[in-house]
Amino acid sequence: MFNKTYLSVAIAALLCHPLASQAASDADLQSIREQINQLKQSYEQRITQLEQRLQQAEATSRQAETTQTTAQQASITPAQPASEGAFNPAVSLILGGSYGSLQRDPAISATGFAMSANPGHTQGFNLGESELGISASIDPDYRGVATLALAPAGGVTVENAFVQTQALGHGLNLKLGRYFSGLGYLNEVHAHAWDFVDQPLVYASLWNNQLGEDGVQLKWLAPTDTFIELGGELGRGRGFPGSDRAKNGTGSGVLFAHIGDDIGIEQSWRVGASLHTTRAENRTSDGVPDLPGTVGGVSNRFSGDSRTAGLDFVWKYAPNGNTANRSVKVQGEYFQRKESGVLTYDTALANVTDAFNVTQSGWYLQSVVQFMPHWRTGLRYDQLDPGTAAVGASNAGNVISNYAFMPSRATWMLDYSPSEFSRLRLQLARDNTRQGLPDNQLFLQYIMSLGAHGAHQY
Repeated sequence: MFNKTYLSVAIAALLCHPLASQAASDADLQSIREQINQLKQSYEQRITQLEQRLQQAEATSRQAETTQTTAQQASITPAQPASEGAFNPAVSLILGGSYGSLQRDPAISATGFAMSANPGHTQGFNLGESELGISASIDPDYRGVATLALAPAGGVTVENAFVQTQALGHGLNLKLGRYFSGLGYLNEVHAHAWDFVDQPLVYASLWNNQLGEDGVQLKWLAPTDTFIELGGELGRGRGFPGSDRAKNGTGSGVLFAHIGDDIGIEQSWRVGASLHTTRAENRTSDGVPDLPGTVGGVSNRFSGDSRTAGLDFVWKYAPNGNTANRSVKVQGEYFQRKESGVLTYDTALANVTDAFNVTQSGWYLQSVVQFMPHWRTGLRYDQLDPGTAAVGASNAGNVISNYAFMPSRATWMLDYSPSEFSRLRLQLARDNTRQGLPDNQLFLQYIMSLGAHGAHQY
């Protein structure tokens, strides 16, 4: 249509030409005819090109519709067995090692927490734990993850091995298998992603670094602009402070809630609360100090209920929202654990059993600053409160109920990450967790990632 419009304009312009043009020569008339022919040819070629593009677009659209129909049919048709090469999960291997210089025996537990877990450190050169991760979408409905820990001395343990739903909808997500519990902030973070060489004291003492569980976890993400997440877990109770069980039912439960939001493009925050309940059956602790002053301590055994409540928060800042150059992260957590049950004192000799109740707590506050690309530094202060135990009359002269000491530690670190796959770290700490035994600690650490590895949580 537009070619006729332009042609009409050209003819009108010629007709409106001054009358003097009527006296034009035959050469002028021939020139005008040629210009008109050129205009006609040009627009005819343009029309032809547009028609060809229209035909190609229609053909592409039909092909896309055919492909979509085929995909829909395939989704409801049972899949045929695929070749081994067709299954291609993401595989990663984390290699880590460290050198530790400590003034005290790391096997000595924090004062007042000898009946708690004591992961401790390793002196000298240490290979560290290697981590093999495998993850993939199983189908449109499920995703699978497995993380295997390769111990330096040999042997393989399963850190995570779970199936996760991808199609429940309504903000729901279901996880089945073995996983790190969703309580607190740091518990779900794998060791290679920690901001320091070690976990805060409260995690080391109350959770044996991390609470792992075999069970089921359900999370719900609210459909709001503000981040609101609620979750619950039912598990076997195999992880400290619980004890593994060989019976039906559940041995532990967890409830947690998180809320967070952005403040412009530069800041974000998240706060949370969590509750963990479990039961210990004949949980044995060795080397526990006692009132008689037994050399090397004694072995005690506890059975009873354990209940831990916690609060956590994190705040992040990056100028102009660019975390590649500079950023600041501040986080902290507080946990309080109440245990009530019976304690058997000196199981090897006295074997005296009576009531035992204690409330213990701990907290940490840390900040990590990326002050230039690839470089970060951080400070952390953490403290424990062993509490005052209520001891039954039969063990009142055996068990220390009040240690009158608050274990604490101050830590500084500096790390360099040439890329997202490698990190080198220096860490210094002043450890005052053992009464009368201060410890100046130095650590050098490397963390290297091979292969594809998923993004970490906020």
